[in-house]
Amino acid sequence: MTETTSGPARSSRAKGGKANKGLRIERIHTTPGVHPYDEVVWERRDVVMTNWRDGSVNFEQRGVEFPDFWSVNAANIVTSKYFRGALGTEQRETSLRQLIDRVVKTYRKAGEEHGYFASPADAEIFEHELAYAVLHQIFAFNSPVWFNVGTKQPQQVSACFILSVDDSMESILDWYKEEGMIFKGGSGAGLNLSRIRSSKELLSSGGNASGPVSFMRGADASAGTIKSGGATRRAAKMVVLDVDHPDIEAFIETKVKEEEKIRALRDAGFDMDLGGDDITSVQYQNANNSVRVNDAFMKAVESGGKFPLRGRLTGETIEEVDARALFRKMAEAAHACADPGIQYDDTINHWHTSPETGRITASNPCSEYMHLDNSSCNLASLNLMKFLRDDNEGNQSFDAERFAKVVELVITAMDISICFADFPTEKIGETTRAFRQLGIGYANLGALLMATGHAYDSDGGRALAGAITSLMTGTSYRRSAELAGVVGPYDGYARNAEAHNRVMRQHADANDAATRMDDLDTPVWAAATESWQDVLRLGKKNGYRNAQASVLAPTGTIGLMMDCDTTGVEPDLALVKFKKLVGGGSMQIVNNTVPKALKRLGYQSEQVEAIVAHIADHGNVVDAPGLKPEHYEVFDCAMGERSISPMGHVRMMAAAQPFLSGAISKTVNMPSSSTVEDVEEIYLQGWKLGTKALAVYVENSKVGQPLSAKKKDEESKAATATAPAEQAPEKTVEYRPVRKRLPKGRPGITTSFTVGGAEGYMTANSYPDDGLGEVFLKMSKQGSTLAGMMDAFSIAVSVGLQYGVPLETYVSKFTNMRFEPAGMTDDPDVRMAQSIVDYIFRRLALDFLPFETRSALGIHSAAERERHLETGSYEPDEDVDVEGLAQSAPRQSEKPAAAPAAAPSQAHNSTELAEMQLGLSADAPLCFSCGTKMRRAGSCYLCEGCGSTSGCS
Repeated sequence: MTETTSGPARSSRAKGGKANKGLRIERIHTTPGVHPYDEVVWERRDVVMTNWRDGSVNFEQRGVEFPDFWSVNAANIVTSKYFRGALGTEQRETSLRQLIDRVVKTYRKAGEEHGYFASPADAEIFEHELAYAVLHQIFAFNSPVWFNVGTKQPQQVSACFILSVDDSMESILDWYKEEGMIFKGGSGAGLNLSRIRSSKELLSSGGNASGPVSFMRGADASAGTIKSGGATRRAAKMVVLDVDHPDIEAFIETKVKEEEKIRALRDAGFDMDLGGDDITSVQYQNANNSVRVNDAFMKAVESGGKFPLRGRLTGETIEEVDARALFRKMAEAAHACADPGIQYDDTINHWHTSPETGRITASNPCSEYMHLDNSSCNLASLNLMKFLRDDNEGNQSFDAERFAKVVELVITAMDISICFADFPTEKIGETTRAFRQLGIGYANLGALLMATGHAYDSDGGRALAGAITSLMTGTSYRRSAELAGVVGPYDGYARNAEAHNRVMRQHADANDAATRMDDLDTPVWAAATESWQDVLRLGKKNGYRNAQASVLAPTGTIGLMMDCDTTGVEPDLALVKFKKLVGGGSMQIVNNTVPKALKRLGYQSEQVEAIVAHIADHGNVVDAPGLKPEHYEVFDCAMGERSISPMGHVRMMAAAQPFLSGAISKTVNMPSSSTVEDVEEIYLQGWKLGTKALAVYVENSKVGQPLSAKKKDEESKAATATAPAEQAPEKTVEYRPVRKRLPKGRPGITTSFTVGGAEGYMTANSYPDDGLGEVFLKMSKQGSTLAGMMDAFSIAVSVGLQYGVPLETYVSKFTNMRFEPAGMTDDPDVRMAQSIVDYIFRRLALDFLPFETRSALGIHSAAERERHLETGSYEPDEDVDVEGLAQSAPRQSEKPAAAPAAAPSQAHNSTELAEMQLGLSADAPLCFSCGTKMRRAGSCYLCEGCGSTSGCS
């Protein structure tokens, strides 16, 4: 462990003029006299990232340097997201060494300047240990650190912000401005609007107030504008309203009403998918909404009593409502559109270390950071799988001692960052420097539990998660107390000392009361108990350097940087993963955690191989040879045939929550069969189990999301099957075809051609999974009349395709049409064309129609005609690769879908692979950068392909 020394300060003094003792830093991983960079093998790679829809290159940097054990995906994301300097210039970073040095050396320099280290030797050990931990993917700072630290731009290190707004127009306009500045930098913010007068109260002029819901419209429009114009396209925000606010019902219904509008516009033919052209016409889509409930309200819900709604100025009761009915409205809204979430006010403030300064009223957009208004928090997360130790004879243990040392190192670095950090507003900077809120957390919990043979939804799994969380926070506050003895406690500590120490005792008591389950968690609990005892002793003596220490964040992009299988507190997505390969290409692999789990459960090598082979073929463990049914639960995942129950997620949150300063970023996914009563039960149990906040998402509840073609087909067939034939004549509603617009990014083929000496270009764009949807024709060096007619013709064909006209209909109508120019072409598959239109539709048929369809129309490729001359048959051999034909089948073709075996070749990340294997659709948007399906990461979404996130992580 690290310790303090009584030696004199180098050059700095703590507050109050006391001599600075400085920290002695102990080596954890490094070797004296050897730099961590010299202990690994480095290699050069080319990073080329494309949009799979149209093949365009999103990012390219060749010859970058990474350790040989870093995955392709981790190297790609770090290169594209975190390397600084303009591409193609000497200033551009080309090596992971440069990135780590830029950050770590800045931290060391600031630590020395502010008196954190006892000697230059300690500062050097600090630098080497920090570099080693990042290099070996043991931990990572949040993204703003990698973006900004060590550069010429403002050195913002925080990802999480909480703002405040008062009941005045000046404050409301300041809110718009401050929020906009935070969005411009790619971060997110949250705030509570409960101070604003309700629409049921009077203004000083005598008229009615607008109410917070009205002002939410302006903020939502501002966020949407900044999101659309910015490079990051992330305007993550959280809006909170107290349950006793008179406008609470209007707040609850905001998104439900907009969801009804989305459905109506979609049915009328407008493009209402996420990212669609018309989705911007609806309101309140740029924020997560949460209702802040208190214990009095929840008790009234249980008893069926009345609950008062109070005026904002006087606190007098404006009206009384039925608590159970209001709670029901919350659950109905969340069931319909996932909003609002719920935050438990009394629980949150019961664990508040600084209540004398002010209450906790809001959270950041992902709900893990909860502290004072106008404050911020910088985050860092540890990769838990790096601390799983294989002992002799295959036994496993969690390396609690090394874990604690790394926590001390990281907390020290995080606190140093506040010394030099810049902030988006002066108010946020003042509060953060005064209270020094930190947010250490972890990732890969789901992988760790599976690897150790624990079901995610089990007492043993929860015990291990609770023990690790307790050790992390206990060690963090112990180091915070040690830092307070070196460089002084946080400015607000003296006023809040009694409350802060009370919360520390609450954490320690929860640690002592926790249930120990097995040989894995018991030693971790013992280490945590020792840490909390030190916290109480040192804190009483020194105070604390930090008002907050720990949270559980989504760990989106940084989780990919650390090659984590799971994010934050989440379970594994699925048992089979999508892996990118060096040199291009990809493959599907069974999670590496599965063999470890099987060995932990006592299976022999031959059995492990057979079970892994079964998982590779089926995507799950059901009926795997030799696997005991009682062990199935160990391999339960977020998706699939054996998915974790909603209450399983809530119970895991409850196991970790007593040992966190902040809260947990997590959405409880619920199956589409869930009822409003199920949502009510989740919200009620979340309160009883002591969580601080909850959000739910019922599968397929939102319209504004991409659905797979398979799911659409199934719904269409189900609707047809449930409609009796004899009822058809009784229908009075006239059928109207619905236009299906293409997404912003779409795959396409551009073909240059010559017909009778006339040159032209044809671009044919497809739906990602559903055939041709758009044709553009451009004639070169032709008169304006022909060029204009071709433009008009291509528009007419494109609109028809989007309204569902089969491509084979166009082909049958336009092939063999005669007019000039006509004659020889430069296309080996279509040597002669009777007109430009004849050529175009023959080429489109070859590119987009199945063999049987175009063969019936007499359209064959050169290879097929040659085969006919040799064998008498146009049919392709059985070993011919036809996977592309299946993907580009016509939209209304009755031809059966491609065989399941071809599905993995069409996936572009693990989410899409899981969808194909498990026959379901993940409720997630497509990535705005590269077009792949994103996946849940806490309360946000993460793209595995390029590292983009939809939130503030």
